[in-house]
Amino acid sequence: MDDKILSQLATKHDLERLATKEELDGFKNENFNRLDEVLLILKRLDQERIFTTEWVKRIESEVETHRREITKIKDMLKIS
Repeated sequence: MDDKILSQLATKHDLERLATKEELDGFKNENFNRLDEVLLILKRLDQERIFTTEWVKRIESEVETHRREITKIKDMLKIS
């Protein structure tokens, strides 16, 4: 008989530790909000990466143009 009572008390204690539907919904909503924030940051980083890549291409093109011009000027001035 004592075993049954102890078993019921343990079960009641276990049930009290379970999360309610409202707590689980709150937890789920918090996590979805955090994931939305992370996704937004990743989208911004991806867009920034695209613009940065294009910017680097433009700068590299300008550098190459300047190299050619410098080489021509050196040739004209007869500087190695």
